[in-house]
Amino acid sequence: MNDRPNSLHALDRQSLVHPYTNLAVHQEVGPHVITGGEGIYVVDDQGKRYIEGLAGLFCAGLGFSEPRLVEAATRQLKTMPFYHSFAHKSTEPGIRLADKLLEMAPVPMSKVFFAGSGSEANDTAIKLVWYYNNAVGRPEKKKIISRRKAYHGVTVATASLTGLPFNHRDFDLPIANILHTDCPHYWRFAEAGESEEDFATRLVANLEAMILEEGPETVAAFFAEPVMVSGGVITPPRTYFEKLQAVLMKYDILLVADEVICGFGRTGNMFGSETYGLKPDMISCAKQLSAAYMPISALMINEKISDALLDQSRKIGTFSHGYTYGGHPVAAAVALEALTIYQEIDIVSHVRTVGPRFQEGIAKLGQHPLIGEARGVGLVGGLEFVKDKVTKENFPPAWQVANHAGKFATERGVLTRGLGDMVSLCPAMIISEDEIDDLMKRMQLALDDTLSWARSQGYIA
Repeated sequence: MNDRPNSLHALDRQSLVHPYTNLAVHQEVGPHVITGGEGIYVVDDQGKRYIEGLAGLFCAGLGFSEPRLVEAATRQLKTMPFYHSFAHKSTEPGIRLADKLLEMAPVPMSKVFFAGSGSEANDTAIKLVWYYNNAVGRPEKKKIISRRKAYHGVTVATASLTGLPFNHRDFDLPIANILHTDCPHYWRFAEAGESEEDFATRLVANLEAMILEEGPETVAAFFAEPVMVSGGVITPPRTYFEKLQAVLMKYDILLVADEVICGFGRTGNMFGSETYGLKPDMISCAKQLSAAYMPISALMINEKISDALLDQSRKIGTFSHGYTYGGHPVAAAVALEALTIYQEIDIVSHVRTVGPRFQEGIAKLGQHPLIGEARGVGLVGGLEFVKDKVTKENFPPAWQVANHAGKFATERGVLTRGLGDMVSLCPAMIISEDEIDDLMKRMQLALDDTLSWARSQGYIA
């Protein structure tokens, strides 16, 4: 007997576990079903149109209706819908995509490894850090340093790197040999009278002290997003990465740049590493790699790491790591077309052109009574909610003020999310200045709605 519910919303509540969702609340409110999209906009099953304020999940860089990506997928599905890259096998899209990525890389890279998500790419980077040090005869050099408020994924290992408490709580994380150093958020963590440069110096001195305490011979790698987007759109203070990289070089510690969100134009350069002067040994990328039209990620590795992989393969007889769908030919074909479009339309120049208008809008929102700091770069921005602008006191988490702001934004026709004390904006990179103005007007109204609600609750005067 078929007793499945007829309503799509009821079927969702009965059948799905939603990521990053209060599952109990979801049983009460049900899903928001998105059925279509055009440009920077999406449409729900009630016919309401929204500006997608996060480009999905920081990923749909070309919006939601790019026909060339659909055509690329269709062509490849008709030609060769699937093959793998195990045991010497390969496909043309995967080969050409790897070559394209090496051509575009911000620093010289040697090889590309494909996976299906940013989490998988970063998880692979962790494994290669360990594999590399075994290959070069340093089996004790295995500890990896990340930062508080960093976000590097949700696998067991990458969620351990992620420096957000809810990613660890009751998952029995982090695992051993994962360390977390200071979050480089100047506005929140600088001492009174401390300049950005002095703040950066202090944080890097703390990092060096941690390395010395652990033993430099045991510390293998440092993971860093150029901009810590999921942790609150935290941009690095001046001189931070310059000083940090000097310490890593001093103690022969690998640098892994997590470009999963920053890559492919978001910060006003093709890679965030270019924006902030990073010279990594490995680069992970995903999301905008295919403009989110197909799931795919990549890890680029430099020559010294690829040489170690070759040496170990000769020794062991194989490289025993890989994913069934890594370099999937349809995903690779779509990603290759996305990179081609980025270059043809000069997406970097476009972001540099409209980015100032976007950042001006973010700064104006930062003047709102509820916002302590507005921050960002290129086409990504964040708004931090505070109860008191002078003391920087945040609202109690139980009040969920930022979460309510996200709900009010939805009512005003913008899809974004309130996470912790933050609301972020990261629209499709094809957004125009007029669309930016519309986005900012809607967000201003949403903040005003939130202020009225907070006052009605007695949270503020």
